Amino acid sequence: MVNNDRGQSLITKYVWVIETIYNAGMISFKELNKRWLRDEISRGVEIPKRTFDNWRYVIFDMFGINIENEQRGEYRYYIEHEEDISKNGLRSWLYNTFCVSNALANSQSIKDRIILEYVPSGQNYLQPIIEAMKENRVLNITYHSYWKDEENNFDVQPYCVKLFRQRWYLVARSTYSYYYDKGPRIYSLDRIHDLYTTDETFELPKNWNAEDFFDSCFGIIADQRFEPQKVKLKVSAGQANYIRDLMLHETQEEIEKNDEYSIFTYYLRPSYDFIQEILWHGADVEVLEPLSLRQDIANIVEQLHKKYKK
Repeated sequence: MVNNDRGQSLITKYVWVIETIYNAGMISFKELNKRWLRDEISRGVEIPKRTFDNWRYVIFDMFGINIENEQRGEYRYYIEHEEDISKNGLRSWLYNTFCVSNALANSQSIKDRIILEYVPSGQNYLQPIIEAMKENRVLNITYHSYWKDEENNFDVQPYCVKLFRQRWYLVARSTYSYYYDKGPRIYSLDRIHDLYTTDETFELPKNWNAEDFFDSCFGIIADQRFEPQKVKLKVSAGQANYIRDLMLHETQEEIEKNDEYSIFTYYLRPSYDFIQEILWHGADVEVLEPLSLRQDIANIVEQLHKKYKK
């Protein structure tokens, strides 16, 4: 119990230091300690300078966040490349995850008032997949797809992992020649029923890049048959507030706004998962362009109407 508390307490302190320096922009060690003593986390004890320096090293190893000193004037501390914290990347994700974890860990007294969403995948296999990716080792997986009521066992070369809508996905290339020639495929971790790392290694293609693979994609479907194109959506004023705060895609731009609606543009591949997203918003979202996507949505709505009109 004591060890767990100490470990959690240390992580909480690291996150506190990051947040305090990030919010301050620049801060001297003296001012940092003043704020520290005003917080319950300190328990009335200052941070020794040597301890703080050790924390800086651990924070860099754990989060990839470098706390620098300006080396002149007030010798204030700041976060190098602080813009990375707000970006959608691994460093930002780790930092935000630990922040949420700390907030929850320190809220046991009201745990019955905090409702979380269950994430069905990643718990059993994410760690060994990541370890295999580090060493470029082939994985043997037993997989039960969503579309076939059967299990298949095969070897894959793990290229990358991606989190989307509370599910982890693996991008991997089958070692079997027929499927290997078709390129990397996407596997949902919650459909993997067994997995182990083999002794066989592989070489990741030098020209392969995870961001390029998902370039202009909305979610997890990286279907190259869909060409990236401009998409224009008309969104009701109420729903526009939601979309404005939580962008549908990183290319989102609001080009028109009034009391009744807003118009947003995107540049992406209008694949199946993007169509599902549009339908999720119901009548609050209307596709204006391209005409082909508008027709696809219209056809689905017509099919729904036929089913429900009875």
